[in-house]
This record gives sequence, C-alpha cells and structure tokens, in this order.
Amino acid sequence: QVQLVESGGGLVQAGGSLRLSCAASGRTVSRYAMGWFRQTPGKEREFVAAINSIGSATYYADSVKDRFAISRDNAKDTVYLQMNSLKPEDTAVYYCAADFLRVGVGMDDYWGQGTQVTVSS
Repeated sequence: QVQLVESGGGLVQAGGSLRLSCAASGRTVSRYAMGWFRQTPGKEREFVAAINSIGSATYYADSVKDRFAISRDNAKDTVYLQMNSLKPEDTAVYYCAADFLRVGVGMDDYWGQGTQVTVSS
C-alpha cells in the first residue's frame, strides 16, 4: 500500500502562484511514477502533470504547460506541483496519484484525498 497526503492548496488571486506537496509513505515510493490530477464538480477527473520514478521525464496537460512544473524529491518521498500564472479555470480539487507501471493519463494505483485550489478573478 502507498499512502498519499496532499497539502498546499488554498485561495489565490489570478496571476498568483501556489506550490502543492504530496507526501508519500508505504511501499518503496521511489519506484512509482507520481502525478497530479484535478476535478471540478460535475466533471471527470483530468490529468494535470506526471513524473517518472527517477524524475528524468515529466508530462503535462496542454492547459498547464509552461505554467506548472512537477518535481519530486525521492529522499523525502515527496512530489511537488509548482503552479504559476494561475487562472480562475485552474480552480479545482487537486489529487496526487501514484502508479507502478503507468505515468500520465492512465495512472490510478493510489490516490490522495485531494486539496482545494481556488483562484479568484
């Protein structure tokens, strides 16, 4: 089992920045790809960003490319999502995900509980 706990969400004005953290525990987390997804009421959860197990490759949704950056610190079993130039449409609950085999849209082995990000206009 892998446990994931997100933090860092909150309320920010458009154009501002936030950094989300996802602390992982359990099995050898450094062997898992990690990712971020988001969901708004009435919509399906959507892929935001992902990073492979050793941090050598990253993937982004087109809507966040050049604004968001995913990174990981395997010594701390933590993955980060730096979000810059935030827009009201980035408002959502952000979920951390871990997957042993997949990195990107299809990740779904483990999920965190989510953290709310609200961007005001």
